Amino acid sequence: MSEQKTAPGVSWRRVRQLDTNNPPSHVNISMACNHCQDPQCLLNCPAGAYTRLENGIVYQDHAKCLGCRMCTYACPYGAPQYDPVEKKVSKCSYCKERVEQGLMPHCAEACPGGNIIVGDLAELEARYQGVREIPGITPKAEVTKPSILINPAKPHKN
Repeated sequence: MSEQKTAPGVSWRRVRQLDTNNPPSHVNISMACNHCQDPQCLLNCPAGAYTRLENGIVYQDHAKCLGCRMCTYACPYGAPQYDPVEKKVSKCSYCKERVEQGLMPHCAEACPGGNIIVGDLAELEARYQGVREIPGITPKAEVTKPSILINPAKPHKN
């Protein structure tokens, strides 16, 4: 079930399959908005529909969206999604309302494998030793400074 009740064809989270040859491996990475420190959606939205909140959430005021899609072209992660029926763009809000109530974002709470973990980025980085980009797979992290860690090859420390 979609917590945000997105329209058919609008998917704020996508699972990407990655295969490597040396060493041979197959991993799935769940990707959504990375709530970047330097969000290109915010910088390129002519309507001013995006705001980076104090807690790091990159929030879209959907009422301000003109449907021009500049944010969809600017985001290297493809996070903002255009709805051709509504003729507007929407994206993951990190379940802003849930977080404000002290709850986890729904994706982290509902992930059956416990693979979506949220928290202080520095603490998560120290614990999981993840990376912010995978060369040749994800965009260069220096462009947007994503608030994400990817750890596809290493088991996590408990």
